[in-house]
Amino acid sequence: MITRGQAGASLALPVDAVVLTADEAADLSDRVYQVRCAAEDVATALDEGAAAAELRELCEELIRAARAADGWRRVGV
Repeated sequence: MITRGQAGASLALPVDAVVLTADEAADLSDRVYQVRCAAEDVATALDEGAAAAELRELCEELIRAARAADGWRRVGV
């Protein structure tokens, strides 16, 4: 697939390429960061001997963050 870049230059993109706007890429980066932070919170709670209820709550937050991050494919749809 050939597309036109800035100033008319050609840019070859693989057929399976995914193109994001700068805003979409920043949003995806934010979502991935939220997943990482939530996972770190779970690990810290485990290290500190958190109760099962607290761990369950942290896991639910991690799941919510992961689902939000997974939703990036639907951006702009």
